[in-house]
Amino acid sequence: MSSVALILKEERLDKESLVELLNSKQTDLILNKAAQIKAKYIGNKVHLRGLIELSNRCNKNCYYCGIRAANKNVKRFMLSDEEVDRAIRFAVANNLGSIVIQSGELQSEEFTEGISHVLQRIEHIGEGTLGVTLSCGEQTKEVYQQWKDAGAIRYLLRIEASGKNLYQKLHPNNSKHSYEKRLQALHDLKQCGYQTGTGVMIGAPFQTLENLADDLLFMRDLDIDMCGMGPYIEHVDTLFYQYHESLPSKKQRLDWTLKMIAILRIMMKDINIASTTAMQSLVNGGREMALHAGANVLMPNITPGIYRELYSLYENKPGINEEASDSKLSIENIVQRAGGKVAYNEQGNSRHFTKRN
Repeated sequence: MSSVALILKEERLDKESLVELLNSKQTDLILNKAAQIKAKYIGNKVHLRGLIELSNRCNKNCYYCGIRAANKNVKRFMLSDEEVDRAIRFAVANNLGSIVIQSGELQSEEFTEGISHVLQRIEHIGEGTLGVTLSCGEQTKEVYQQWKDAGAIRYLLRIEASGKNLYQKLHPNNSKHSYEKRLQALHDLKQCGYQTGTGVMIGAPFQTLENLADDLLFMRDLDIDMCGMGPYIEHVDTLFYQYHESLPSKKQRLDWTLKMIAILRIMMKDINIASTTAMQSLVNGGREMALHAGANVLMPNITPGIYRELYSLYENKPGINEEASDSKLSIENIVQRAGGKVAYNEQGNSRHFTKRN
């Protein structure tokens, strides 16, 4: 029996073993183990979250992100109430069961009240049936609680890099980009009672396999309920674009990302794991591969088509010329090709969260 097979059999998932798995050429062994665990603990249902990209306005300057505040080449937008309402009605009419509200990071009373207003619209139009995930960055605990009271049940706040040294290489060294604030925000979300999610970029500049192993241990130790992680993809209007010729190959980033999803599924058997859009940007069929590797959530984009290109975190984002109905059909086809079953009219809450609470 190979050392990789032995690690998987014993589920010996310390840092040394995780690095060995990430570095292994026996990717199929790892993916097959994850598929077995997913079948046992999650089944073949794939939960859909209708993604509304509310705004690309952001006050942060992360070195890797296309909507960073310093990027003057991006046209900023904020969806109107009417546009948000149409997206919510689409989710209801198409039995999506759940919505994600995503935006750049803003901290202001106006933004806080704006998100509360959107949550009230979702509650009204969806008649209380829709599960709501927010992904609106770092806020105070009081703001998180206000949004929870207004109807949000899940929150995704990606750490991007769980180690302080790498985190500081990915972000400017100032009070807006504090590693400690990011960590505190994740703990605040858990204390407010959210199904809490985080995630990392994979294959980013300066990142090592040891960093990725630490990321997996970080998510396990934080006891997250859901994860959204994907490959690093460069954007020409960022400071990190200078490294684009020295990045790991797309094939290597794909291999690491599939392994990260699979290993996390092995480590945290009943959490929700998203098959992210970035997978499709990296390689055609990437989201199906992520489902095979252990993911169980997909997010059809229901943002009005005229804004898709403006919410450009990275290059080659798929679906920028689609409307909501196109995205939903595309996602349904992905699930079908992956041998899964779309869970219509289900909120798809984290089994891990439910069990813990």
